[in-house]
Amino acid sequence: MRKLLILTAAAIGLTGAAQAADITGAGATFPFPIYSKWAEAYKKESGVGLNYQSIGSGGGIRQIKAKTVAFGATDAPLKGDDLTKDGLIQFPTVMGGVVPAINIAGVEPGQLKLSGELIAEIYLGNVKKWNDPKIVALNGDLKLPDANINPVYRSDGSGTTFVFTDYLSKVSADWKSKIGTNTAVQWPVGIGGKGNEGVSASVKQVANSIGYVEYAYAKQNKLAHALVKNADGNFPAPDDKSFQAAAANANWNEAPGFGISLNNQKGAQAWPITSATFLLVHAKPEKPEEVQAALKFVDWAYKSGDQLALDLDYVPLPANVKDQVRNAWKGVTDPAGKPIF
Repeated sequence: MRKLLILTAAAIGLTGAAQAADITGAGATFPFPIYSKWAEAYKKESGVGLNYQSIGSGGGIRQIKAKTVAFGATDAPLKGDDLTKDGLIQFPTVMGGVVPAINIAGVEPGQLKLSGELIAEIYLGNVKKWNDPKIVALNGDLKLPDANINPVYRSDGSGTTFVFTDYLSKVSADWKSKIGTNTAVQWPVGIGGKGNEGVSASVKQVANSIGYVEYAYAKQNKLAHALVKNADGNFPAPDDKSFQAAAANANWNEAPGFGISLNNQKGAQAWPITSATFLLVHAKPEKPEEVQAALKFVDWAYKSGDQLALDLDYVPLPANVKDQVRNAWKGVTDPAGKPIF
């Protein structure tokens, strides 16, 4: 399912000039809940709306390369060579966690425990039943059915898939060698859903299913989730504190465009499947005023959007990282070579 966030100036009777300033973007479904909240608040404060197509990271990358939007959004950061080749600036906006959403009768949120290796075995088709001895061994007296597991995966090019498969590649040599890390992979088993929205809907509808979604989607859709064993051997709850714990020791400068992985970080309370989400803009945009408006929106979100992010269990960027991003924006220039922000 594709979601389109359109907050138009016409909806509240603003002028044509204000409508022209509305911001266009497309891409990742992972941050759609927080972009929606930020856009609503920013609209009230500035009169500038946001038209954001929640179509997946692959679509966002295609659209920014085609120059049809002011910004593209992706959870799978582009590498330095790709950024240079396409003349793009990349920066993070917020952090969040991916959770295994489940639909098992009688199992409440946080009751089921899984390891990364077990999740890989499920998606490889090697663990087929919820009462498999390997799952039972982790879950003590939890009553699990003698039922086939129905894995759900993303059918579109997806940064959430990149995050999820990157995690599985870190914890399972079998997964790394057979499937690997990418925005789209050849899934051995399961059914596909489009977007975090589509996976959430499929898990909700299909009994004995498991899917991977951004945590806000699991909460909004009232889906149960499994706990996942972290690198320290603990099973923390997914929330803003465990996502922040995963990012606590991150070195944002170790990759061009801030494109680091926060998966499987050490830390007693670190959630093991954690990621930043990123925006892409052209370094020399054909319409600098549109990109300038987009950067003003992100700057507002950095200053005023932290609590809105926390309310949805996303994690704001550290203040020093926000400052590093603003410094990177100096590389976005108008035709005369003058920074637009």
